[in-house]
Amino acid sequence: MSESVITPDSSVVTLINVFTVEPADQQRLVEIWQRSTDETIRHLPGFVSANIHRSLDGSKVINYAQWESREAFIAMVNDPDAAAWLSQLAEIGTPAPALCDVVSVHRSA
Repeated sequence: MSESVITPDSSVVTLINVFTVEPADQQRLVEIWQRSTDETIRHLPGFVSANIHRSLDGSKVINYAQWESREAFIAMVNDPDAAAWLSQLAEIGTPAPALCDVVSVHRSA
């Protein structure tokens, strides 16, 4: 699996998916997301990387993922095995996905 490289001149597309979740279910959602990525999603064509984050207040789980193209991302969503995982995640929390291009990156001086 490649590491995420965040740069505005990259050809990858970025998925930022914020799941709202009950704090009691946050860790379960994280674990299922990790399993889905390890067992299925990272093996699909066009996958570059995924980074799973959890909010400190327990109410959110965020996935920052990169795909080689919009078409690769759409193919993943339509893949039956990946779709089954995505459905399972949506039963635990409410997703709010956004497919993005990196516009700019700012680093400390």
